[in-house]
Amino acid sequence: MAEGFAREFGKGVIEVHSAGIMSAGVHRMAAEVMRELDIDISGQRSKEIDTGLLQQMDLVITLCDYAERICSFIPFEVKRTHIPVRDPVGTLGSEEARMNDFRRARDEIKEIVLRLIQGMNSG
Repeated sequence: MAEGFAREFGKGVIEVHSAGIMSAGVHRMAAEVMRELDIDISGQRSKEIDTGLLQQMDLVITLCDYAERICSFIPFEVKRTHIPVRDPVGTLGSEEARMNDFRRARDEIKEIVLRLIQGMNSG
């Protein structure tokens, strides 16, 4: 979701690279809640972290606590920010309850991305 927002709101401002601990597709519910905002992330894939590309980054942002703990190999000279967002993937309950938790995460991530991009534009 963060990659989708960053690509949508950061056009011409930032170059977006998204990676995860392991390669994976987009969760169905994440794609659905993003589609509600007319952002299609269905073709995105989580890529494994490329250490060569990582060394070229100006900023690395982690959103889930697991990624924050496991990404200890980020080079010291790369600015790193952790902004925790509770991962909705493990949410239990009805389909509606699970979708609502994905919407909560989506809305939190949207605000984070907008604040970061606004900060880059004003800085």
